[in-house]
Amino acid sequence: MNGIELRLWNQFAVLADELHFGRAAQRLHMTQPPLTQAIALLEKRLAVRLFDRTKRSVQLTATGQALLPEVLDLLARAQALPEHARAAAAGELGRLRLAFVSTVGFALLPQWVRGFRAMYPQVQMELVEATGDVQLEAFAQGAMDAGFMLHAPGFAPVGLERHVVHQEPLVLAVPEQHALAALPRLTLAAVLDAPLVIFPRRIVPSLYDAIFAAYHAAGHLPTVAQEAIQMQTIVNLVSAGLGCAWVPHSVTQFQRPGVVYRSVEPTRGKGGAAGAALPGCETSLVWSEANTSPALRRFVEFVQQG
Repeated sequence: MNGIELRLWNQFAVLADELHFGRAAQRLHMTQPPLTQAIALLEKRLAVRLFDRTKRSVQLTATGQALLPEVLDLLARAQALPEHARAAAAGELGRLRLAFVSTVGFALLPQWVRGFRAMYPQVQMELVEATGDVQLEAFAQGAMDAGFMLHAPGFAPVGLERHVVHQEPLVLAVPEQHALAALPRLTLAAVLDAPLVIFPRRIVPSLYDAIFAAYHAAGHLPTVAQEAIQMQTIVNLVSAGLGCAWVPHSVTQFQRPGVVYRSVEPTRGKGGAAGAALPGCETSLVWSEANTSPALRRFVEFVQQG
């Protein structure tokens, strides 16, 4: 079929429908001799006979009958191309490669995905769970369009645009049998000596540094008992009694036997003034301004309006 103009396929389809050269030519707004020549040219290029002709009738050959559904599908897809082009340019058709950290998957991500798919069903969404360091690498390689990234308040990834979608405090995940779990209230001063289960710095460096800075401000150096990448794994290790963990409040939706989640008050300084306190955290939608994908533009607008 290479090198065969769409015009010839259209002429074949009309003749297959009319089975009469005169009527087919009339529908095609041409005279009969050029149509006869066009069908002969098509058969020559294909090296097959598509019609059996007599002075009284025109009939599709078995080959012509087998080819007709494919030709009709080709013509239908060709007819739809202008509308597809318009939809693609408007961001209503295409592909969106979206990364997300596990914490955004607890509540926010499902509602965004459902809403965007309902509004733009022809945009194919490819979702990949990935930590911040993996997302940054994917952006650098052009393998990702947008991502939901966890970070300390005010942090802006270098070279990327961002839109804050969620702000929340950190809470302390505590083994159920730990002495801290029984206290009526927790202050930062009370938990400074507890060994920590924490993510590696490369995963969320801004939040890792903010946690360590709060400990340093209180005159302590955190004791890291174990590192783990995924929040669910961190909570599971807390359940196993390996230590306590600072986690975003949204993680409290992940209920694990043997773990309690506690809010921690700041340490008070002299005269009741506020002292050292753990930072909160933010989740942002990040993307490259250099990415001109219309589907990405639609998704960013959708989230910003949400």
